[in-house]
Amino acid sequence: MTVPLLEARNLSLQRGGVDVLKSVSLTVRENDVLALIGSNGAGKTSLLLALARLLPVGKGDLLVNGEAVRGGRAELGYRRRVAMVLQEPLLLDATVTVNVATGLSLRGTPRKEQQERVDEALERFGITGLSRRSARSLSSGEARRVSLARAFAMRPEIIFMDEPFTALDLPLREALLLQLTQLLHSEGITAVIATHDCREVLQLCNRLAVMNKGRLIGSGTPDEVLMNPPDDFSAAFARYAHSFNCTTRG
Repeated sequence: MTVPLLEARNLSLQRGGVDVLKSVSLTVRENDVLALIGSNGAGKTSLLLALARLLPVGKGDLLVNGEAVRGGRAELGYRRRVAMVLQEPLLLDATVTVNVATGLSLRGTPRKEQQERVDEALERFGITGLSRRSARSLSSGEARRVSLARAFAMRPEIIFMDEPFTALDLPLREALLLQLTQLLHSEGITAVIATHDCREVLQLCNRLAVMNKGRLIGSGTPDEVLMNPPDDFSAAFARYAHSFNCTTRG
């Protein structure tokens, strides 16, 4: 049996004295694009942050290729292999080029390679013309693309994305969705994405997991989960998907 690329075992987490993750177990195989759905407050963002090791969990284990991520060296090694795109882009008060290069700089990537990767990422996300602009001057859609470019410039093995298309107008959302679909599949990048949008789930993802009040209550292929939704939210999600004649990734 193939060892999962990423496995969470019984992750539990409190924030502000509230249990936001309750013994969550999840497996992610290499090249999976897994969507997390659930109502607001279900625990999707907390799970992404815990998987990315940006929040310390109270209990449970995280394994990569069957090896537990424990201790300073293992944590650092893991963080170098992943990237996170937050729901609200977190950009430095600097140029777009500096922002896209930030992760590479922190990882000690040689300067020439940094420039090559930054140029490639800027072109991929259609923001080469913004390279010298200050992050302060960007629109929300431009900032979103800079955040995505920064993450993909690092060429992560696993990328975590929290509502990556929130607050974008429809034409830009559809263009970015198509671009991201092509990029994930052509590069074979493993991804975990929190979303509320059926088109994102069914165009991008080959697996779907449902969160409810800090628990993972169902997972499988999108067809499997949406044919037998485990709660009211996923049932409404399935109806919405059907009404828009969404088709699963294939």
